[in-house]
Amino acid sequence: MKSVHISELAWPEYDALVRDGRTPVLIPVGALEQHGPHMSMNPDVLLPTAISERVADRIGALVAPPIAYGYKSQQKSGGGNHMPGTTSLDGLTVTSTIRDVLKELARHGVRRTVLVNGHYENSAFIVEGVDLAQRELRWDGIRDFSTVVLSYWDFVTQEAIDAIYQGEFPGWAVEHGGVLETSLMLHLHPHLVDMEKVCDHASAQFPPYDFFPIKPEWTPASGCLSSAKRASAQHGETLLKVCVDGISRELARAFD
Repeated sequence: MKSVHISELAWPEYDALVRDGRTPVLIPVGALEQHGPHMSMNPDVLLPTAISERVADRIGALVAPPIAYGYKSQQKSGGGNHMPGTTSLDGLTVTSTIRDVLKELARHGVRRTVLVNGHYENSAFIVEGVDLAQRELRWDGIRDFSTVVLSYWDFVTQEAIDAIYQGEFPGWAVEHGGVLETSLMLHLHPHLVDMEKVCDHASAQFPPYDFFPIKPEWTPASGCLSSAKRASAQHGETLLKVCVDGISRELARAFD
């Protein structure tokens, strides 16, 4: 196989790989969202795509073009949808996109799919899209279509967390624009990170509820919810390895 990317294959090559339903297809699902003054706005697309490429190489899968827009940034996990640059979809649009893409893949013969989420807020709408796709495929008599839904950060091991954060792990909810994403970007796309512009501030503190319309003053001015000062390309290499290892292992088990 000359490429794991569906978009880079001629249709006869793609058809030969997927028509029997055995080749899994990974779909990165991201967002266009601000990630602080030190980093580009596309980590939520670039990171699940890079992970998907490496997992596909391991397990003999293909990678579909990423879904580059996601559900609305939430204040307590992404800074908020009021931030400049963040460009979001309604939940119904995300759900419908997932449903339609899965149904098209099924039409091609694909029977094993993986949604690799890179944007926390997408999760529920991905699940809804999967549920609708599988229900509608059953109407057409297709009952062997399966989907794994995962978020890559769930595969970061406690050992890696301890080594990187040294007891100061703030939790995934406020890791937006922090050590995890910045380290992975330093390793994979260093030209899109400027560590001199990192805002070193305490992790954001929120009340135990959401408030709408949001209060912009709750979001740190940087747009980040924790400091990326500890980030490094070496940490990014470690994080990439544990995610690729864990996802590859679990997908081999899931599709066994």
